[in-house]
Amino acid sequence: MKTIKAGLVQQSNTADTKANLLKLARNIEDVCRRGAQLVILQELHNSLYFCQTEDTRMFDLAEPIPGPSTGFFGELARQFGIVLVTSLFEKRAAGLYHNTAVVFDTDGSTAGTYRKMHIPDDPAYYEKFYFTPGDLGFHPIQTSLGKLGVQVCWDQWYPEGARLMALQGAELLIYPTAIGYESSDTPEEQERQREAWTTVQRGHAVANGLPVIAVNRCGHEPDPSGQTRGIQFWGGSFVAGPQGELLARAGQEEENLVVDIDMERSENVRRWWPFLRDRRIEEFGPLCRRFID
Repeated sequence: MKTIKAGLVQQSNTADTKANLLKLARNIEDVCRRGAQLVILQELHNSLYFCQTEDTRMFDLAEPIPGPSTGFFGELARQFGIVLVTSLFEKRAAGLYHNTAVVFDTDGSTAGTYRKMHIPDDPAYYEKFYFTPGDLGFHPIQTSLGKLGVQVCWDQWYPEGARLMALQGAELLIYPTAIGYESSDTPEEQERQREAWTTVQRGHAVANGLPVIAVNRCGHEPDPSGQTRGIQFWGGSFVAGPQGELLARAGQEEENLVVDIDMERSENVRRWWPFLRDRRIEEFGPLCRRFID
């Protein structure tokens, strides 16, 4: 049986990016000491989630790839001999920025990048102000541990990206995330949102016969504008198997998980449930339309 130990780092952040980086390094070391071979960090983990407001000063947080953060995290990947999935605010050119996942292999080299494709624009999530939609497509990243289908946060609501990753041989679906409640939401609404988020990603696991890893941030981050009460990030990072079964799930506070993932189980599940075999691909053309009137 081929098993991968996956380490999920779920942490809260402050405005001190240096302190956040040191905290990330400590948490990476923690899961590695517990045997993690693959480590996944949350979305935009170097800083606070700055998209609660539209503020041009926040572009100063962005950096080129390669740049200081890729050097920092590449060295951690090399030091611990892990595959490391990170999430960075990329400055591609003056006035052109992306929300970019960078994956490092065990030697510290960059195995590949993915630029977030679906960009939200909702109250407290003003990402269209900051990020240009990705232009690298949906392609798995080959690493020494296998092919990783990495996407970012809002992408996790769309089955198309997960399917495209699966059709190109992804062995895992991975989603660094930053999602939470507005504090005025009722407890019932909070639960509905959190469970919908978990359920849709478990659905990607089932539909594609692949394990899914979602890593969310946690903690309360105030709205600098004062227009809302800020975001309470709900944590809930989890790993689901290829039938959607929950292998592990974090609570709403800071937590590091190390989870064994059976990488051979997908083969058996796909034999039992041959969804890829039975797809009527000749009938799917209308999916490329925005809406069918």
